[in-house]
Amino acid sequence: AMIFNIGGELVEPDLESVVERRVHDFINYCQGIMHLNQRYDVWMRVSKDTAAKMDSFEPFGKAVMMLFKTELPFIEKMQVTFYTDQAEVEKQMVTAKEIFKARDARTKDLRDEDVEVFYGCTLCQSFAPTNVCVVSPDRVSLCGAINWFDGRAAAKVDPEGPQFAIEKGELLDANTGEYSGVNDIAKKLSAGEFDKIKLHSFFDSPHTSCGCFEVVGFYIPEVDGIGWVNREYQGMAPNGIGFSTMAGQTGGGKQIVGFLGIGVAYFYSPKFIQADGGWNRVVWLPSMLKEKIDETIPADLKDKIATEKDATDIQSLKAFLQEKNHPIVATWAAAEEEEEEEEEEEEVAVAAAPMMMPAA
Repeated sequence: AMIFNIGGELVEPDLESVVERRVHDFINYCQGIMHLNQRYDVWMRVSKDTAAKMDSFEPFGKAVMMLFKTELPFIEKMQVTFYTDQAEVEKQMVTAKEIFKARDARTKDLRDEDVEVFYGCTLCQSFAPTNVCVVSPDRVSLCGAINWFDGRAAAKVDPEGPQFAIEKGELLDANTGEYSGVNDIAKKLSAGEFDKIKLHSFFDSPHTSCGCFEVVGFYIPEVDGIGWVNREYQGMAPNGIGFSTMAGQTGGGKQIVGFLGIGVAYFYSPKFIQADGGWNRVVWLPSMLKEKIDETIPADLKDKIATEKDATDIQSLKAFLQEKNHPIVATWAAAEEEEEEEEEEEEVAVAAAPMMMPAA
């Protein structure tokens, strides 16, 4: 565990998550050290050459603190403590999770339509060059570390930094969460690769995904539903793919139809993938994630969303959904009827088509 303490006349609680997120940025400046993700999902790697040169964490800590004080001048004093004892790490984790929970609760009653400005973050562009993370009251950053208030604080204290204001512009589609201002910034910062980002859509011009996302959503065509798998889950999803493989397919700053990276707090938004059915489209979650977000799952769906304890493959998932009468099941019959009608129309069209007889 790494605990950073900062002090200064301009330091305030609103800046905690801003400074915390820059840890990812500055650690990756250090030769031979790689840092990924955020909060309780951090992955770090140290090269053998770098490890051989370090007798302790002290030079590493000093280098990171130097970068902080150089780039963020409002930090006047700073110290960092490294914990390697597992028991102490677990103790610090409990405290940290309470802090994270309190932060996430701040945007609970604030909606996208209540503000005129969203915020953007490009910290992950070193790994995903075309990724543009858009943070709104209803959509936390993919890493889960930056909410709307955090973005506002960051843009205020470091106007030239990686977090910045995005004028919403015209609301083009309330259901999908499409704004002209977001589209403009997406086109600009993705070097023209994307010209649309719809904040609450899973399939149509979805938000780009970097690599630091906390959860990956994946489409399951056999049941026309969406499953979600979190980074901590070590098992396989019903489609036979684990988080790491899906993350590789999803990340890189791309719009991949059928996969979507999100922060855990997005589950709590009333606009959660509302363009594509919201919670009625969710069919599978790892049990650990389902328990974690239990309070936000609609009461009438809690026992209808499968976990790895209920379904480990497509066949068992389909059987579970039918047994529990999940809302998605009602769409299957309609889809089958539509498919049959299309086949009948094709047969009629073929029968009515004039036949060309060869000349004698």
